[in-house]
Amino acid sequence: MKKIIEIVEVIDTSLAYSELSDAQSGGICVFIGAVREFTDQQEVTALEFETYKQMALKEMDKIADQAIQKWNLNKVMLRHAVGKKEVEEPVVVVGASSAHREACFVACRFLIDTLKETVPIWKKEIFKDKTVWVSAHP
Repeated sequence: MKKIIEIVEVIDTSLAYSELSDAQSGGICVFIGAVREFTDQQEVTALEFETYKQMALKEMDKIADQAIQKWNLNKVMLRHAVGKKEVEEPVVVVGASSAHREACFVACRFLIDTLKETVPIWKKEIFKDKTVWVSAHP
């Protein structure tokens, strides 16, 4: 399996190494995004994510293909959660494995940055005193 592309209810971060491990890879890089407690000095109680799943998966697959081609990766992972997530709960995990560390470092940064810019995932921040939709991707 070269690509792991998923929209899920719950992210199990402990699977990342085994899913990205490859006999040809000397480097594995993983980024995990989680719900933080404060945004702009306002206390966050949770985040809620929604997506147009079919379109999101298609865009995530395209991002994975670009990364594989550009950095000659052995495996790529893009996994995003939907639903309500509490503080410290993981919401996204991206990763790459390659023969050398530099390629997987650069690819991992590309994966998360491009996912956030282009994948149709909407985020609602739930604060103690208000709720705000803060991002919508095309």
